[in-house]
Amino acid sequence: MGGVDKTAIVADGLALSDHAVAAAARARTVVLVGLRDGRTAPDGVVVTREDPPFGGPVAGIVAGLTAVVEPAPWTLVLACDLVQPERAVDALLRAAEARADADGSDTDGLDADGFVAVDEDGRRQPLLALYRSTALRDAVAALGDPDGAAVRRLTAALRLVEVPLSAGLCADVDEPADAARVADTPRLLD
Repeated sequence: MGGVDKTAIVADGLALSDHAVAAAARARTVVLVGLRDGRTAPDGVVVTREDPPFGGPVAGIVAGLTAVVEPAPWTLVLACDLVQPERAVDALLRAAEARADADGSDTDGLDADGFVAVDEDGRRQPLLALYRSTALRDAVAALGDPDGAAVRRLTAALRLVEVPLSAGLCADVDEPADAARVADTPRLLD
């Protein structure tokens, strides 16, 4: 995107990062990693930066985990360039609750390390996922240096339940055409 902060792109009157924060509103602690250009986060949101800056998504995950003083049992990892994160997170949470109901337990008693969105082409979306906090922290510890590391490598050993989502719910902004689509496309249907 030529250095453009894609998380600042406005869709439905809010920056994409603000949509991500809204999607995570039910979390005990909401951490926003890498906010740029003097932008501010909503009240109550912890803001931090990955080390090194621009070290990639795994470095961002590590920064987010480090910023949480009292971890909840589950950690939502959510890219801030998703087009419809509110609906996507709702789908992940419904899948976790349905799995817990089917197992006759609560979500703490599940035998999975997490729930990961899978797009219509069958690709896992590890930056749209709900992870058991201990499993994610253990994976970070086993990985070593997060700078430039691949998220798929970080999550490779985790037992993840795949949650099929539509292309619209997995859509993010990677190219200028994606940014134009976000601004031009109503987000109500998919």
